[in-house]
Amino acid sequence: MNGSLLGEAVILLGAGLVFVLLFRKFGLGAVLGFLVAGALIGPQGLGLVGSVESKLGVAELGIALLLFLVGLELNPTRLWRLKEDIFGLGLAQVALCGAAVSAIVWLVVGFSPSAAIALGLPLALSSTAQVLPMLRSAGRMRTPFGERAFSILLFQDLSIVPLIAIVAAMSRNPADAGGPPGWLLFLSTVGAVIGLVLAGRFILRPLFRLIGNLGEREMFVFAGLFTVIASAALMESLHLSTALGAFVAGVMLADSPYRHELEADVEPFRTILIGLFFLSVGMMLDLHAIAERPLFVVGMALALIATKAAIITGLAMAFRMAWRPALALGLLLSQGGEFGFVLFTQAQNAQLIAPEAASLFGAVVTLSMATTPFLMMVTSRFRAEPVDPQERDGPVADGSSALIIGYGRFGQTVGQMLIAQGIAVTLVDTDIEMIDVAGQFGAKVYYGDGTRLDLLRQAGAAEAELIMFCTDGDQIGPQLVEAVHESFPKAAIFVRAYDRRALLKLKDAPVAGVVREVLDSAVRMARQAMEAVGVEGEEIDRTEDLYRKRDRERLKIQLEAGDLRASRPEVIAQTGGWAVVPRPDGEGETSL
Repeated sequence: MNGSLLGEAVILLGAGLVFVLLFRKFGLGAVLGFLVAGALIGPQGLGLVGSVESKLGVAELGIALLLFLVGLELNPTRLWRLKEDIFGLGLAQVALCGAAVSAIVWLVVGFSPSAAIALGLPLALSSTAQVLPMLRSAGRMRTPFGERAFSILLFQDLSIVPLIAIVAAMSRNPADAGGPPGWLLFLSTVGAVIGLVLAGRFILRPLFRLIGNLGEREMFVFAGLFTVIASAALMESLHLSTALGAFVAGVMLADSPYRHELEADVEPFRTILIGLFFLSVGMMLDLHAIAERPLFVVGMALALIATKAAIITGLAMAFRMAWRPALALGLLLSQGGEFGFVLFTQAQNAQLIAPEAASLFGAVVTLSMATTPFLMMVTSRFRAEPVDPQERDGPVADGSSALIIGYGRFGQTVGQMLIAQGIAVTLVDTDIEMIDVAGQFGAKVYYGDGTRLDLLRQAGAAEAELIMFCTDGDQIGPQLVEAVHESFPKAAIFVRAYDRRALLKLKDAPVAGVVREVLDSAVRMARQAMEAVGVEGEEIDRTEDLYRKRDRERLKIQLEAGDLRASRPEVIAQTGGWAVVPRPDGEGETSL
C-alpha cells in the first residue's frame, strides 16, 4: 500500500512538473499544464494512477486553502476604496453574464431551468488563477485597468458563497434518506456562517494572540492549517461546502494583525495543494464524453467567450472606461474559471446535472481557459496605452506605498510623519502588546517577522516605493538588505542603524539611507544643556557644527577603510579652550 501510494505521488508530481514547465515555456500558464497532466495520467487517459475518488480529498483541501487565502485578502480599507468597482461593476458582471449564459444553456441545450442556472452561473466566473499572475507580471495591477480587473475577480470570488447557497437551495434532495431539502441546507449554511464568525471573534483571535506572545512562528503554520481544516470539517459534518467554511475562516482573520504572517506561512502549502487540485480536476474529465461531442464543447466555449466579452465590454464602458481598455477587459475575463469545477461538482451532488454534463462543461471551461494567453496578447496594445491621470484615485490607500518594519518609538515617528504627508503605510511588528496599544489609538499594525522575504511580499513589498527597517538592535545586516533589494528592486530601502559599527556593515549595501538612531537626539540634548548653563546661541551652533564636521570626517575615513579603527577618534578637550586631543581608543564611539 505504501509503495503504491508513493508511486502514485511520484507520477502525479512528476507529470505536473513536466507539463507545467512545458506549458510555461510556451506561455500557456500553469493551470492548463496541471489540467492536461491530470487528464493524461488519470483513469480516462493512460490510467497511471488509481481511482479519482481517492484524490478528491486532496482536491477539496486544495480548493479550501485557496478560498481561505481569498478570504484573507478582504482588507476593509481596500474593499472600501474599490467599492464601486467591486460591488457595482463586479455584481453587474456576475448577474448579467450568469443570466445570459444560463439562457443560452436553457435554449440551446434544452436543460431544465434549475440545471441551466446551475451551469450558467459558474460559467459567469473567470480564472483568477490565470489572470492575476499575468497582470502582476505585466506590472498592471495598480493601474486603473488592473484595478478594474481585480475588482471583478474579487467579487467573483466573493460570489462563490452565495452561488454555493443557491445550488444548495435548488437541491433535489440527495438519494440517501437523511439528505435535507434545499431550503434547510440554505438555512444551515447561514447558521454555520454565523457560528464560524462568532468562533473567529471569541476563539481564533485569542488563540493567535497567545501564539504571538509565545513567539513560536512554527505554531502559526499549525494554527493556520488547523483553522482551515477545522472550518471545512465543520461544514462537511453539516452536509455543506467545505470551501465555504474555509472562506469564512479567512474572512474572520482578514482584518487581524496576523493576516500577513498567516499568508506567508500558508503560501507554500497553497502552491502544492492547488497544483494537486487542478491535477485532480484533469483526472475527473470524462474524455470519452468529450470525444463523442467535440463540436458541442468547441461551440459552447466560443459562445461563452463571445457572450462574456460583449457583456463585460459594455459594462466597463458604462462605468466610464474608454472603449479600448473596456474591450481589453472584456477579452481578458471572457474565459471560464477554476471555481466552475467546484460548482459543477456541487450541482452534480445536488442531482441538478448528470456526471456527463459536468464533464462536458468542465471541458468547456478548460478550452476557454486555453484562450487566456492568446487573448492577453491580443489585448496587449490596448493595455499598454498611457494611463489617464484623471482616472486615478489619488495616493494609494491600501498600504502599498511604504512598508515600516518595526513600530516602536522610532518607527512611530517615521510612520506618523509619512501619514501626515498623505503617504499610505503598512506597519509590521512582532510585539503583541505594542500592536494592541497601537490599535487603541487607531493604528493598524500587522503581526509578523518583517525580515522574512515571503512576509514582505505578502505585505505588498513588490509594489511599495519605500521599505523602512525601524527595528531596534543590530538585526539588519547587508545580506538581508541585498536580498530585499534583489527581490523588490523598485523600493528605496532605509535602515535604522544601532551604532557606527552597524553603519559600517551596511556601507556597500543597496540602501537609500542609513540613520544612526541616537545621534540627533544626543546632539539636541547637548544643545539644551548648553542653553541651560547660559552658553550663547552662536556658540552652541558653532559647537554643534564642529562636532558634526569632525564626526563626518571620521566616518568618511572609516567607511572608506571599512574599519572602525581606521581613524583615531578625537574629542574636544576639557581645558577651557578648543584644543583637540586624541582619544586613547575607539570605545564609546559605537553609541552614535
